[in-house]
Amino acid sequence: MEKDNNKSRTTVRIQGQVYKVVSEEEPSHVKEVAKYINQKMDELKKKNPYLDTTKLSVLTALNLADEYLKMKREREGE
Repeated sequence: MEKDNNKSRTTVRIQGQVYKVVSEEEPSHVKEVAKYINQKMDELKKKNPYLDTTKLSVLTALNLADEYLKMKREREGE
């Protein structure tokens, strides 16, 4: 982990690819997010093993956005 002002550079692996993420968040949080994304991609890949990486990424983003918006609506409705 390298520090750049208030930002940290954290290396994560998603679907076998290495990414260096620059964030103000703690490295442990960045790794947790990457792990969650990787799990979601694995779930979709098991259901659709022939998806290429681009389609898998877009479908994962759509599913995560769906989860987020549903949770946001629930929270706002309280």
